[in-house]
Amino acid sequence: MTDEAESRVDGGADTERRAGGPEPADPDAGAGRPDAGDGGFGDDAPSFGDLSLPQRVFVAAVQNPTRGVVIVGLLAFGFSFYVAFWLVFPRVAAFMSAIGAVLVAIIALVYLISDRFSG
Repeated sequence: MTDEAESRVDGGADTERRAGGPEPADPDAGAGRPDAGDGGFGDDAPSFGDLSLPQRVFVAAVQNPTRGVVIVGLLAFGFSFYVAFWLVFPRVAAFMSAIGAVLVAIIALVYLISDRFSG
């Protein structure tokens, strides 16, 4: 069965909506509340693009806390390997950490320069 065939089960309701018919009533729309459907912000609701990086991380963690716990667990697991690397091969770990610090500095510099030119 195709999507088009499934949408026509109700006897042509799609054509009524396309022709400018009224939208079906949503029983969960919160009728009677003064802030129904706008989340309480009205026209001042911030978009996801306006949020800072920590605010975006918080929103993502609130929307899916299991994913946040898994990511924190993986970061802790990776950090334990980093500590073990320092304990077993301190010179190699120092060299790799210095390379990592240089790469992070380059990425931060590119980010700051691109932020200055775009805004």
